[in-house]
Amino acid sequence: RICTFKRTNLMKTKRFVRNFHRYLSIFVSIQLLLWTISGIYFAYNKIELVRGEQYRLPKDIEYRIFDRLGTSVIETIEEGKKTYQSYPEGNVIEPLTKEEAIKITAQKTTLNPMEVSLVTELYPGAEYRGDLPVYKVTTDTKDGINVYVGYMTGDIGSIRSDSWRIWDFLWSLHIMDYRERDNINNILLQILSVLALVTSVSGITLFFVKR
Repeated sequence: RICTFKRTNLMKTKRFVRNFHRYLSIFVSIQLLLWTISGIYFAYNKIELVRGEQYRLPKDIEYRIFDRLGTSVIETIEEGKKTYQSYPEGNVIEPLTKEEAIKITAQKTTLNPMEVSLVTELYPGAEYRGDLPVYKVTTDTKDGINVYVGYMTGDIGSIRSDSWRIWDFLWSLHIMDYRERDNINNILLQILSVLALVTSVSGITLFFVKR
C-alpha cells in the first residue's frame, strides 16, 4: 500500500509538472511571438523613413556657433561641406593640436587623458563611427576608455569603453549584423525573423492540437 501511495503521488507530481510546463510554455511562446512580429517590423522598416526624414527639404546653408578653448567659432555647412572661422572676426581656424585635444578631454570629462593619436580612416565595425578626422584620446581607466575629440570643433564625439565593446558585440549577435554592427535592416535578420515567426506560430498551433 505504501508503494502504491508513493507511486500515485509521483504520478500526480509528474502530471502537475507536465501541465505547468505546458501552460507556461504557451504563455512564453505568445510573448516570443509578439517579439518576433515586432522584430520583423523593425527589420523591414528603416527608422529614418519611420521618422519621416524623407519629407525634410535639405537646407541650403547651416550655421553653428560654439566655444573652443575660449575662442568663439562659427561652423558653416554648405552643400555638405563644413568650414570654420572665428566669430565674429571671420579668421580662418586651424585644427586642434594633440595637446589641445588632451586639454579639452580633461575639461569636458571626468577622465584623466594619457595619449592622443589622429584617426583618419575607419574600418567596418570600428568603435568610432563618426566624422573624420578625429583625435583618439586614451585614458588611465581600467575599463579601457577612449575619448574621441573633434579635429576642428573639439566636440566629444564618442566615449568608448570595454563595457561598450561588449555591448556592441552582443548587439551585433542580436541583430545578426556581424560586420557593421548597427544595421538592423540586413537581409540575414529579415530572413531569420520570418523563419522565427513560422516557428512560433507552428509551436502555438501544436499546443491546441489534440493528440
